[in-house]
Amino acid sequence: MDQIKDGWFTESCALWPGQAMSLQVEEVLYQKKSKFQDVMVFKSKTYGNVLVLDGVIQCTERDEFAYQEMIASLPLCSHPCPKKVLVIGGGDGGVLREVVKHPLVESVVLCEIDEDVINASKKYLPEMAKGFFSPKLTLHIGDGFEFMKENQDAFDIIITDSSDPVGPAESLFKESYYKLMKAALRSGGILCSQGECQWLHLELIKEMQTFCKTLFPVVDYAYTTIPTYPSGQIGFMLCSKNPETNFREPVKALSKEEMESMNLKYYNPEIHKASFVLPEFARKVLSEA
Repeated sequence: MDQIKDGWFTESCALWPGQAMSLQVEEVLYQKKSKFQDVMVFKSKTYGNVLVLDGVIQCTERDEFAYQEMIASLPLCSHPCPKKVLVIGGGDGGVLREVVKHPLVESVVLCEIDEDVINASKKYLPEMAKGFFSPKLTLHIGDGFEFMKENQDAFDIIITDSSDPVGPAESLFKESYYKLMKAALRSGGILCSQGECQWLHLELIKEMQTFCKTLFPVVDYAYTTIPTYPSGQIGFMLCSKNPETNFREPVKALSKEEMESMNLKYYNPEIHKASFVLPEFARKVLSEA
């Protein structure tokens, strides 16, 4: 593996030129070229086990909850009754784990194209993969595009947990994909997609926000902090078919007891509201979109 040198894994990518992230490696636990991508899991010195797809860090045991809890709870707590949920991607199981915790959720379909990611996660990321054993889950191994074409007007919430817009995930950042999600959502439905980093991809975020506003009456952008993603931040594009939705005020504010029983480590009603408050440089660009 040419990304591991002198005991360090280094992630560099054309999407974040001139910078790299390194983690010290204790042991490579799994490595396989699946039908779709290179899948690797290694044990790191300080971040636990790390899942890497095509050379890019997807999650680490130490900080994954900062992403999983936010991408799940931002849309779920913005919908008055999120019974049916679709997760596109998310083969590590983290988003699924968070979605099934929500008491109003009755059923979840997880649509992942690469079964090898699921199997590696079950073995090496067991805390994240818990959701795969939920009775609420229907697992669909296959293409999310095809699945949504066959399931119109079916879901209250759609969450796209995708990797970055290169390779297999590139099409998940285009207008045609958002049109497909819109058709698969019920009336009043909400979608939340991995929305890239404001430090690195502000123009892409602006472009996505612009086309989303032609499709949905309510569109907003939030973000979370996470050490092992490029520049330490990742964003979420949220869209609602319900013109009354206000993403910045959760319609369902979780109580302390609920947060305790759901074992939340990052998300709370205050951080929900705060995640939409952008630094001035990003607010300026996105307020023009």
